Amino acid sequence: WWITEAVSISVTALLPLLLFPIFKVMPIADVGANYGSPIVFLFFGGFVLALALEKVNLHKRIALNIIKKTGTTPNKVILGFMIATGFMSMWISNTACAVVMLPIALSVIHLLIDDADGFTKDDQNFAISVMLGIAFAANAGGIATVIGTPPNSILIGLLENEYHIEISFFKWMIIGLPFSIILIAIIYFVLIKWMFPNKGLVFNTSKDVIDSELKKLGKTSAKEKRVLLIFAVTVFLWVFRSVINSIIPNLDLSDTMISIFGALALFTIPFNLKKGDFILQWNDTQKLAWGILILFGGGLALANGMSDSGIVDMIATSISTSNIGVLLTATLLIILMLFMTELMSNVALTAVLAPVVAGIAIGLNIPILYLLIPVTIASSCAFMLPMATPPNAIVFASGYIKVSEMARVGLIINLISIVLLVLMFKFFLPLVF
Repeated sequence: WWITEAVSISVTALLPLLLFPIFKVMPIADVGANYGSPIVFLFFGGFVLALALEKVNLHKRIALNIIKKTGTTPNKVILGFMIATGFMSMWISNTACAVVMLPIALSVIHLLIDDADGFTKDDQNFAISVMLGIAFAANAGGIATVIGTPPNSILIGLLENEYHIEISFFKWMIIGLPFSIILIAIIYFVLIKWMFPNKGLVFNTSKDVIDSELKKLGKTSAKEKRVLLIFAVTVFLWVFRSVINSIIPNLDLSDTMISIFGALALFTIPFNLKKGDFILQWNDTQKLAWGILILFGGGLALANGMSDSGIVDMIATSISTSNIGVLLTATLLIILMLFMTELMSNVALTAVLAPVVAGIAIGLNIPILYLLIPVTIASSCAFMLPMATPPNAIVFASGYIKVSEMARVGLIINLISIVLLVLMFKFFLPLVF
């Protein structure tokens, strides 16, 4: 059901609650515990922070200021859009990033259509680069943090629930952030130097578009400042949690506790007490991706069931008796995940494959993190097809990109991603863990 999406993937995620007790895989109390896992609430807090950023339009202000600071030559504008999208994607959903950036990008493209020489080949290349840059940076940016994209959280939950291995917010950033930056830099050079160069293009009015968009937002409001402060404090606590715990051992702060602190602060710290005005009201959570939270629970329950029923051990045993080399196995798993995620939900795919990959790592007698992390990150590297990720679909709908153009560039970036992930598996992860 997850692969075919016969029904919503979130509805499918409820199946373990019914089937596992019926078939005596696990008691319902044990199955239900997965849906209330700390990782589910870590992501809930992240979603609430993202809601607040979007509600006060702070995400748009941050994005516009980044674009403004990178410069106004065509290639610098493309770079500005990609940096802004990548940075925002670390904290809010990839879809929301693309939705915010698209109208700003379209305004800049319209300047080129309306200028004296019409819509030239260079103009067209610029338009394609901006659109693909936004989609691909949204996909790649989410890799940098635990809350940036759902597959990261599914992996963290599996490791904590099944193997009692904890990866902190900061530790994940040590792996995810460099990968994300390198990938976005490669995408930028592939777009502007190789696939869609715009050598003869000059325009001076893009600065005016950015300035007018910022002008529409007006001065930074008191509410935006409040949200920015809560957001900054939350991120600070995530990054320095280990240091804080070493100073105050009894505090025992976890990433989930910090996430809930951020969420509660937005609901409970009054903006104007007399008027009963808070930054977020509970009805704002109607926009929250509840289905994804259920999907996390379903993924964790499935992993638990596969472990309890002996499937993971069976896979581990069969792999340990085979003669395929470790590097070749890792490469094949990365390729499998990366190209399958072009056709199906990366969240569902990670939920299904992560426990299997853990079993394979045990069978190969290597630390499970070495294999699980690159394979999970591969699920976020879908660059070829419009339906692979929401950002791809959103920019494709602009009408400036053909499927063939996206597939051509996407294939190159997919292959580069595979190389980067294999290098991560072989050299980088043994250094970090």
